[in-house]
Amino acid sequence: MSLSEGHPVAHAAPVAATIYRGASVENTHLAHVAVVDASGRLLYSFGDPARMTLARSAAKPAQALAVVETGALEHCGFDDADLALMCASHSSEPRHIDRARSMLAKARASEADLRCGGHPPLSEAVYADWLRRGFTPSGVCSNCSGKHAGMLAGARSIGAALAGYELPGHPLQVRVKQTVASVCDLPDDGVQWAIDGCNLPTPAFPLDRLARLFAKLAAAEDEVASGATAGAASGATDVTPRTVALARIYRAMTSYPELVGGEGRFCTLLMQAFGGALVGKLGADGSYAIGVRASPQTARLGANGALGIAVKIEDGNVAALYAVSAELLALLDLGTAEQRAKLDGFHAPKRLNTMGVEIGRMVLSVGLTAHR
Repeated sequence: MSLSEGHPVAHAAPVAATIYRGASVENTHLAHVAVVDASGRLLYSFGDPARMTLARSAAKPAQALAVVETGALEHCGFDDADLALMCASHSSEPRHIDRARSMLAKARASEADLRCGGHPPLSEAVYADWLRRGFTPSGVCSNCSGKHAGMLAGARSIGAALAGYELPGHPLQVRVKQTVASVCDLPDDGVQWAIDGCNLPTPAFPLDRLARLFAKLAAAEDEVASGATAGAASGATDVTPRTVALARIYRAMTSYPELVGGEGRFCTLLMQAFGGALVGKLGADGSYAIGVRASPQTARLGANGALGIAVKIEDGNVAALYAVSAELLALLDLGTAEQRAKLDGFHAPKRLNTMGVEIGRMVLSVGLTAHR
């Protein structure tokens, strides 16, 4: 667990986490990591930083950017809390469902227009409540309902039909594809597309481009914040509309982390712990991305401005994903020990049986190669 200099990138997936039951190895989890700065320069890696990766819900900020750039937020009267839900993989708590319904109303759409289906919630507490009540979830309860409500608003804003908004050929999805490629600094054909669990197109691109996306989110907030200060003095700024949009997405997610995830969820606790200094987002089946605003800590790591971190766990194990993500924060010495300690339940999860007896442990083995 150390930073090493000058070693070539190992393109085979190395072991990042080992699960022991007693003294026996039960499982190993392979991973890849890319750490870049806002210019996309690779600073550190583990495994293959260019692994073609389905970002899944970690791509939601880029998909939300496409909606923001249609003018949908102004057209439909969406606020930053609505924007946060557009980027969410939420826990289907009442506050999430109520806000999704509110967004549909603002977009002059209905739950019948949603092309996502209901599913068991990501929260065990919510699931227990649903089972007690005999509740059957519908589309508005989907963890992606905010993204879908945002897509309906985007279709409304550009004057396209609401029907078929989820289809790859719909005018809105064409915009989304172009925006995702552009913000990741790729040609349109540099992004591969599949269908996500929620029924919308989902992109695949090199892992370092996911890190780059999140570095751009953090860098945009830095630029807007400094531009606002400079503008107050000079009366003008040169911040681009896209930078303003990316910064708004960053602020929405970090201002409303409880909407991005939910009670006790890693994304929520991470952003709450760091108090606006970073943004983080889960992607299903083992993807995670973090954008860190520029600071003396990022400069010490060799970053020109903000920092982006992306992780892919080969077998999609979420416990390993969270542990590795938390380990990277410690390894890179980002934030304070007190902030990182708020993630200890994910960084070093206890392995207990049904009687509460500790029966094993997770050992992390993430060694970053430096590319400076």
